[in-house]
Amino acid sequence: MIKTFFLGVIVTIVAAAACAYVILARGVIPASADSGPLPLEKWAARLSLRATLAQDAPKTPNPVALTDTHLIAGIQLYGRHCAICHGTAAGDASASPVAKGEYPVPPQLATNGVEDDPMGWTYWKIDHGIRWTGMPSWKATLSDQQMWTLALFLKNMDKLSPAAEQAWQAVTNTPASPTTPSGPSGSGNTASGNP
Repeated sequence: MIKTFFLGVIVTIVAAAACAYVILARGVIPASADSGPLPLEKWAARLSLRATLAQDAPKTPNPVALTDTHLIAGIQLYGRHCAICHGTAAGDASASPVAKGEYPVPPQLATNGVEDDPMGWTYWKIDHGIRWTGMPSWKATLSDQQMWTLALFLKNMDKLSPAAEQAWQAVTNTPASPTTPSGPSGSGNTASGNP
């Protein structure tokens, strides 16, 4: 009896795997960036991401102090690396052609920001990227301090000082130049140095 039960379980698993393979191999599940999400796809992605963030994101305080200098450095980094996908202070109206063509469409952070997220979550997303989205891992491009500086700006983007607000309003969503200088607010991976 027990042997028959386990045999039934194994046959069911093999049959389910074979069906899944046939579905994938025949292209039944769309792979295009312009098709909508499958049933439960958004739910599963959110559930997985939240569980990962709760488990793996840093819980330590941001080592970069909340100063105008650091906020402006974060804004400059954002303009250089993030605005092309995540927009500018103009919100949804500033979505670039790149952002409009991505699937899923990246959040326009001026209107759908991450100010309510723990800063460690934002840092983790910048550091590791998010699978099955256009969000890349920045760990090979930016230093830890630069990623924390970006997280500092994103956490505080709804309560900027006048100087930081002026820098934020000046950001455009043009792609980063391949000759962007390295250093405090550039794209070089400088593990030491201030943002």
